[in-house]
Parts: sequence; C-alpha cells; structure tokens
Amino acid sequence: MNYVPRLKTKYQKDVAPALMQQFNYSSVMQVPRIEKVCINQGIGDATGDKKLVDNAAAELAIIVGQKAVPTKAKTSISNFKLREGMPIGVRVTLRGDRMYEFLDRFLNISLPRVRDFRGVNDKSFDGRGNYTMGITEQIIFPEIDIEKVSKIMGMDITIVTTAKTDAEAYALLKELGMPFVKK
Repeated sequence: MNYVPRLKTKYQKDVAPALMQQFNYSSVMQVPRIEKVCINQGIGDATGDKKLVDNAAAELAIIVGQKAVPTKAKTSISNFKLREGMPIGVRVTLRGDRMYEFLDRFLNISLPRVRDFRGVNDKSFDGRGNYTMGITEQIIFPEIDIEKVSKIMGMDITIVTTAKTDAEAYALLKELGMPFVKK
C-alpha cells in the first residue's frame, strides 16, 4: 500500500475543486499547486566559528528529513571579515511528499508553538504567487531537542507555487490551512 501525505490528499480532494470553482478554471491543470518549499538559514557568526554551520546543517536535516547544503559567500567583504567561498549558511529545497509532510507539520504543529502567535502576515507575497516568511527560533519545531541547541537561529521559508497572481496563491495557502492574520 502506497503512503500519501495528509496535506496532498487534502489538496486533491478539497482544495483543487474549491479553487476551480472560485477562479472558474476550465481545466484541473490550471489550478495552482505548491511546487517546492525552500528553507534558508543564514548564520552571521559563521565567519568566527565553523562548527555553527555544521550544527545548523544537522538541525535543519533533523527538521526536514533531508540533508542540508551549506551556502558559501559569493564575494569578500573586509568589514565583516568575510572571504569569498566561506560557508555562511545552510539551505534545503523540498519537493514531492517530503514537502507536503514538512508543510503539514509546520502548519499544524510548529506555527501554533510560536510565542504570541496571531497568524502569519498576508503581505509577504512576491507578486508572482510565491510566499516567504521568517521564523525567529528553530526551537518551535518539535524535532529539535532544546537542551542540545547551542545557539537560537532563525530561518526563511519560501513556498513556491504555480499561481500566476498573489490572489490565487493566497487562496491556495488559505485553503491548505495557512493561518493568516485576521483583519
């Protein structure tokens, strides 16, 4: 028996038909869908301590279930003691079932654990249907053991969709359960 993520089933059964009706699409292929989720973690103190990049990569791999890749500096900046090619962050791109699993855990478990959480900003769309949000602490994820965390770090999460406009992307994410701020 094949396993299908819960959020993917919800998209196929509930979200796609709702969006087809809302935007009057003539084909199922016109319905926007989530293409990938990119997670980026910049580590400012990595110039002084190389182990921070390794720790961040290990933590990100635990959170998403996929190996994280270190990002390297493109140019040298003497004021920041930064040389070209030095590792300064980690990133990971999720697609397919892993993407749906991560989004499901993120929306239903991690986001409600944020302190003073009232919803995510609905103005973080880029004009082409992609949504980016920042997380200030990696400890909101239940996979992270708080005792083993050496430094609290944030991350950027970008949800890339096939939507042509921000309104379509907003409707897609709202139907999937993204808790936007109530106006």
